[in-house]
Amino acid sequence: MGLAGIKNIAIVGARGQMGALFKRAFHKAGYVVTTLDRPYTDEAVAAALKNADLALISVPVTATRAVAERLAPFMPQGCILCDVCSVKVNPLAQMLAAYAGPVVGTHPLFGPVIPEGFDPRVAVAPGRGDHAPEAVAQVFARAGFSPFASTAEEHDHAMAVVQGLNFITTTAYLAAARQTPGIENFRTPSFERRLEAARKMLTQDRELFQLISEDNPFLQETVRQFTAYLDLAAGGDLDLLSARASWWWRDTA
Repeated sequence: MGLAGIKNIAIVGARGQMGALFKRAFHKAGYVVTTLDRPYTDEAVAAALKNADLALISVPVTATRAVAERLAPFMPQGCILCDVCSVKVNPLAQMLAAYAGPVVGTHPLFGPVIPEGFDPRVAVAPGRGDHAPEAVAQVFARAGFSPFASTAEEHDHAMAVVQGLNFITTTAYLAAARQTPGIENFRTPSFERRLEAARKMLTQDRELFQLISEDNPFLQETVRQFTAYLDLAAGGDLDLLSARASWWWRDTA
């Protein structure tokens, strides 16, 4: 499919929050959007995919394999199969195994509510098809998002830190903190900010973060690397740790 070939988009899981977000955004950008939600009957799948140039799977990561296998027999020739999971190595492999046509993996680095002033970046990872990643990137760009090229491995290495390690260290820190008697009386403003930042993760999105962390093949390696930094702290090398952490603000020093 050429770079300008995508006109019709089928969104699988359009009733979900992310599916609904992309339904609105792609429709506003001028694409013809069809939707598919459970139950995935033969009639419903065939109707949704009949003219599709791009089939976007927006379902939980644990359902990606089954949904891709369900769609594959009904995919028009040349239609691109794509997902929006927060991990890429395993879902991309599952789509490639289920479907012989062009495949692209994407990850929108935001949730259903995009904060004001936040650049809505979308990682785009190639699977199969020379022009498919560019075509998918063009769709997201036209809809107002900021796509950038990545590989599935590069993505999952990064997300093992950004999502997986963040979830693990936050839960471990707060679990350890509760062991201190009377700690609720010693809340500082910075501690309150940390609690508030963790609230949604642990009270609303805990299962999601557990699933995407467990499905990331690089998480355990990342945790081992992190424990090495904890060993530095235990040895008293706080200056070295602080210097390495300050990398994030190197351009403002």
